Parts: sequence; structure tokens; C-alpha cells
Amino acid sequence: MSDEKNGRTYSFDVCSQCKLICCQGANPPLTSRRRKIIADYLQKQGASAANVFVGGSYLHPAADAQDYCALFNKETGKCRVHSVKPETCVAGPVTFDINLKTSKVAWFLKKGSICALAEKLCQDDKKFKAHLEAAKPQVMRLIRELDAEALRAILKISEPETFKVGENELPQEVSEKLRIA
Repeated sequence: MSDEKNGRTYSFDVCSQCKLICCQGANPPLTSRRRKIIADYLQKQGASAANVFVGGSYLHPAADAQDYCALFNKETGKCRVHSVKPETCVAGPVTFDINLKTSKVAWFLKKGSICALAEKLCQDDKKFKAHLEAAKPQVMRLIRELDAEALRAILKISEPETFKVGENELPQEVSEKLRIA
């Protein structure tokens, strides 16, 4: 979310004060394109991308022993790759599901009990709408670029601390990829 002021944003102001850590246990999905962008960014910063990514049912950043994202800097409390971070991290408290029966992307917002930014967004309809509209293209790019196997694995992840805030038609190419009738 923009609202830039002296290099800071509304979301930064809220998130930097938060004691809940969304960078712990999250495993944000990565496309191979995003992996390359992050690896190139780390290399330009003089950091290694070795042991930063893991596969499995879908590609995501590795986690340390306390389940913190490998891209999270515990000393600063900030993402080491903030300007190129994964799409779901940019979307922040907005998350998604795909209804395979209706071919719709359902949009969800995390509850304020687990996300301070979500709580603030619920209190300001204008900022919520702006954030949601900025989040949707990020997530839609991810949905379009993930392969069907990875996308299906992500759809199995339960996110009970959310509530539905809208839905959109699923792009035809994604329906075809997932073989939705």
C-alpha cells in the first residue's frame, strides 16, 4: 500500500510496531520467476541464495529452527528482500482460495487477532479497498504463474483465521490449468 511519506508507508508504520510475526511459519509460495528475481537481488546485495529456497509440494523460502522465513532479518525485523518479496507477502493480510466448482477466486482478509495491519484496514474502508485492489494483481500473477501441482498444494492449506471479502472470476487459463469444467 502506498501512502508514501519519507520512504515509509501505511503498512510499514503498522507492521513495524506489530509483535505478531507473519514471517514465521508462513512459507509464501514462489514461482520460478520470483525465485530468480529474489536470488538475483540477494546476489546484487552480496548475499548468497544458497539454502534460501526449498521445494516439496511447492517452492517457498526455507525456514530456520524457529520457523522464521530465511528472508526475514531478525536483527532489523524487516524482510531482506522487501522490494522483490513474494507476491503473498506484498498482499499482506489479503489471501485467497479458489472455488473449483464455481471457477472463482475468493479473497479473504486475515483477522485482526493475527494481523495488526488487517485490524487497521478493517477500521478504514478507503485504505482497505486500496490495499485489496493492490493485492489482487500480485496474487493473480502468482496464480497464473504457478504450475497446477503447486497451486493445488497451496489450496489445501487451511487459513481459519480469515474472513471472505469478495470474489472474482478465475482467468480461463487458470481454469484450464486446474482442469475445471
